[in-house]
Amino acid sequence: MSRAEPFLLGGGRNRQAVHVALVNNMPDAAMRATELQFARLLKAAAGALDVRLRLFSLGTIPRGEDTRARMAGFYDDAASLPSAKIDALIITGAEPVAPDLRQEQYWPELTKLIDWARAGTISTLFSGLAAHSAVLHLDAIAHRPLRQKLSGIYDSSRVADDPLFFGTRAAVPVPHSRKTDIAESDLVGRGYRVLSRLSNGQVDIFTRDFPGQSRFIFFQGHPEYDPGTLGREYLRDVTRFVCGEGAESPAIPENYFDRATEDRLFELRPRNQADLARCQEIVTDALPRQAWRANSVKLFGNWLTMVAAAKARRANWRAVPARRRAS
Repeated sequence: MSRAEPFLLGGGRNRQAVHVALVNNMPDAAMRATELQFARLLKAAAGALDVRLRLFSLGTIPRGEDTRARMAGFYDDAASLPSAKIDALIITGAEPVAPDLRQEQYWPELTKLIDWARAGTISTLFSGLAAHSAVLHLDAIAHRPLRQKLSGIYDSSRVADDPLFFGTRAAVPVPHSRKTDIAESDLVGRGYRVLSRLSNGQVDIFTRDFPGQSRFIFFQGHPEYDPGTLGREYLRDVTRFVCGEGAESPAIPENYFDRATEDRLFELRPRNQADLARCQEIVTDALPRQAWRANSVKLFGNWLTMVAAAKARRANWRAVPARRRAS
């Protein structure tokens, strides 16, 4: 298979390009949207940096024929990453099928990628369920089910200083969409550093540094989401419930729709196909809030700047003769 060309992002005024790989493991229906969300966010965050984005996917993620045809020429197999000469990596979660993440078809391939990223990248960012998979593999930290899916926009407060937060506010809104959570005590007990926390006490962003190797950054939330993502996910969950694939009617995303839209959806409580059609009309016509975009751009801009600075330091160190480094 021929190598896919990178997407050029940013102003291109730094001396060395920052090569970023996105391993997009989302299911077919959400794959394109996820790809665009991260690409647009990185483009907005790049500023003067010369950022090159390449797309990858785990070969063990099931794909339909149409999706594979669209991926051709744009995506490479994640197995080729060790030879791709990338600096930073973003790994998304995959839709769970098995009751235990370690039973997923893609698990051996994903864990191999995580092990390589520890020494093969300057920094790796784990998004959503990918963060849960990483800590399970690295330190046997298992996520726990929530009584109800956490879906909506939630205030996240900084609890530790970090270069990721340069120029950001102490408390910012962040989209979350998940059915599981990781206990902060488990993370801290195994050497992870919690950077931000939601108002309900759950962890938002946490990190783990491997001295002389990579910096791993974990997001339980989804700062990359576009304005309509939570609405689309709500419609997906409602559709599954109406079709008998869910035991409970999904809750309306919190702090996302305007009050009038929330009231209309609450009164509707879809139970059949006619209700579902009406629900789709209401959600499609709504103007959801997107108060998180500016902070997401700054957050990713700081991450790219950190990677660029670390890459420059490594290049300067290698340029110093070995006898001088040893003295």
